[in-house]
Amino acid sequence: MNSITTDNKTTSLIYNEFNMYICPNNIFIEPVQNTKIILNIDRIDFTSQKQTNNGQIPTESKSQTIAGILGVVKLLIGPYIIIIKKKKFVGKINGHDIWQLIDIDILPIPKTKLHLNETQDRMDTEYLNMIKQTFNTPYYYFSYSYDLTHTMQRLYNTSTSFVNIPMYERADQRFLWNHYLLKNFCMEHHEFCVPIIHGFIAINNCILNGKDFVWTVVSRRSRNRHGPRLLKRGIDLNGNVANFVETEMIVEYNNSMSSYVQTRGSIPLYWAQYPTLKYKPAMQIAQNENHLEAATIHFNEQISVYGQQILINLIDHRGAEQELERNYHDIVTMLDNNKIKYEAFDFHSECKKMRWDRLSILVNRVAHEQDNLKYFLLGSDGKLLILQKGVFRTNCVDCLDRTNVVQSLLGRRMLTVMLQKMDILNFGQKVEDQLDFESLFKSVWADHADIISIQYSGTGALKTDFTRTGKRTYNGMFRDLKNSLLRYYKNNLRDGVRQDSIDLVLGNYVVNAEESASLSCPLEVKPALKYFMYPIILMIALAMFMANAVFTSEYNTGTYIFLLFWGTMVMCVLSLIFYYGKEFVNYPRLSSFDNGKRHHHHQS
Repeated sequence: MNSITTDNKTTSLIYNEFNMYICPNNIFIEPVQNTKIILNIDRIDFTSQKQTNNGQIPTESKSQTIAGILGVVKLLIGPYIIIIKKKKFVGKINGHDIWQLIDIDILPIPKTKLHLNETQDRMDTEYLNMIKQTFNTPYYYFSYSYDLTHTMQRLYNTSTSFVNIPMYERADQRFLWNHYLLKNFCMEHHEFCVPIIHGFIAINNCILNGKDFVWTVVSRRSRNRHGPRLLKRGIDLNGNVANFVETEMIVEYNNSMSSYVQTRGSIPLYWAQYPTLKYKPAMQIAQNENHLEAATIHFNEQISVYGQQILINLIDHRGAEQELERNYHDIVTMLDNNKIKYEAFDFHSECKKMRWDRLSILVNRVAHEQDNLKYFLLGSDGKLLILQKGVFRTNCVDCLDRTNVVQSLLGRRMLTVMLQKMDILNFGQKVEDQLDFESLFKSVWADHADIISIQYSGTGALKTDFTRTGKRTYNGMFRDLKNSLLRYYKNNLRDGVRQDSIDLVLGNYVVNAEESASLSCPLEVKPALKYFMYPIILMIALAMFMANAVFTSEYNTGTYIFLLFWGTMVMCVLSLIFYYGKEFVNYPRLSSFDNGKRHHHHQS
């Protein structure tokens, strides 16, 4: 075993700035740090090779500065190269610069698109816009020298040869967001290719008791079983769960480093909650699937990566969520694994009437387990002092709002222990008693909640007033109402396109060059006539009703009959729209869904 976290030089090199020249027959990419070599991408046969720089770049060529290559994606025109156009400095982890991706560019490698017909040209543009939409979702992060896909403890538990492996290859593949984009391009050009993660990073320089330290929160979202909340629930055949996020808190002080890891993820059963225009669609647990087999695969992997599992289930014990809670409990009982402990806490029931102080009941109940599982600590001499032996795996239905509140409380409790052990806090002092730092802590975890929620649900998180202030407020409840309505709109009318966009970037759907020529293109599928007709009739009926209700100067029998007729029309059309709800939902076009089994229209 070798602590590679204590030496910021022992890493496989990635250049951090490039000049790019787009020429008629070639695209040349030249590292600013080493102008003796260039990457030559042929725009005719689409091959790419690293060459000695012998003046291949035409002297009249104009250059633009880029920050790295994210990979290549094939669309109808052919391959596009995705480059980092703009980045923002976030801070340092163990002396390594960490960057946030701000802007990308997607450039066609083919020099012409004359081989496309008119429909293909249109579909290619639509595919292109979908990829841009995925990269516009906040936030993506990268480093040229630090492996952001791994926790500090995983980096410590590696062999000495690990540092010589290219970063994209040695990355934890669960969190390597551009794995598919790099797969066929990066093999020979890893110095030009930047691995990225999707999630949240906050790096803060802090002072407590006159001692300077760096406190960091890193959340990594898994690319497996990824998609918007109502389209991606539960588990798949390979044991991957929806919205799986690994969250690591890091403290660096006086050359010593400590980290604490928690995870969240959807309940590991085959279950779905597909949008139907209803505010809360029914949760469906699959009847003919082997839940035990999938859950076994999931937890075997979790135990091998993280150690012991304390499962904190925050969903309701009555109503719509009751059956899900009961089934999860039964599966864990059937697993009968002494490395898994199940802790159910009915969040809404326990904390009703805004009694959120009652969350201390849960924290106190699991305090003993938290102390036993410990955290990771390296001394200032690089010597291992403590290893984390397991994690809390927290979930609610979305693994967003309730989950984030509880994770922040568990994180704060362990952060107090870590800061005391590192002699930053004195014995008896707690994080919550350090007013300025406590304010920062709450703010970071509330921002964290918002960003993870935007990535999964399309809106900011609910319940962040408690995370920010420690109290549930009426203003917070009104904000939650606004976000809930926005979630309803996006989940029903926008998320299909979002799922398709994600599938393109992750390689879950591969575009065939013959689409809209000898093959049909899924994007060309037109919705049924009623998809357009019913909303138009509804708008006309509503407009007529409102016009008569507002602008009529004198009410008589004819006016009332008119209002009754158009009011009835509004109710009838609304009833029809909700009756055919699924047909009005924006479902994905590139794939269909069936309890974790994905069906493609076709593959290349």
